[in-house]
Amino acid sequence: MRGVNAALGAAGLAAFLALGEAVPRLGLVKEAYFPPTSRVAPALADEVSDGAFWSALGDTLVGWAIGLAIAVGAGVVAGVLIAIVPYLRETTASTIEFLRPIPSVALIPLAVLLYGTQLRSVLLLVVYASFWQVLIQTLYGVQDVDPVAEETARSYGLGTWARVRHVLWPTALPYVMTGVRLAAAVALILAVTAELVIGAPGLGQRIAVAQASQAVPELYALIVVAGLLGLVVNVGARTVERRALAWHQSVRGEVAV
Repeated sequence: MRGVNAALGAAGLAAFLALGEAVPRLGLVKEAYFPPTSRVAPALADEVSDGAFWSALGDTLVGWAIGLAIAVGAGVVAGVLIAIVPYLRETTASTIEFLRPIPSVALIPLAVLLYGTQLRSVLLLVVYASFWQVLIQTLYGVQDVDPVAEETARSYGLGTWARVRHVLWPTALPYVMTGVRLAAAVALILAVTAELVIGAPGLGQRIAVAQASQAVPELYALIVVAGLLGLVVNVGARTVERRALAWHQSVRGEVAV
């Protein structure tokens, strides 16, 4: 099954590359704006051979990883506390519903005013966007705990920490991992966006420089790199999720299929 999926994925990629070559060659769009694959590939090779490219890629990954780690830690802790402390959910519900829909890009002027083009500007946007993904999923997971299991644990004399460890956490973990997977993708999007708009060092900054200098093949090569990076992040997050939930019925059924 995995071999078939890999073959289908390779076939889809080959078709996409062929389409990228054919569209400008057939005159459907101007090559000046959409260069064919045969021009993008050498530009990609030049980028990979450039040390500055790897430095920029490292800056993007550092901002992504640190921001994601902060968002996951804060989201899980806040979600569990809000869900298990009486009346805290009702007290914070309106605040959460007010802050959550605010687009992270709307905070770019604030980030620039506070931190300029430093890494902290990127972290502010990444953490804000990713935090809500984890928090909301954690809240849903804790609310899904079976009341009968909770009362049974209480009747057996389990303390708060024991109930969290043996009852709450196994139920909430699938939700938490979903939030982490979503947050990983959102964190990468915001990291590149922040670099692109603010000018912080990273892959987004190189994309902005390529666009400003009319280096179109290099621009598309960097976009391809961003897409591949997103693919790697998603696959990595899915792998971590499967390993963390190897005991869960959803993953066991997925593996069996």
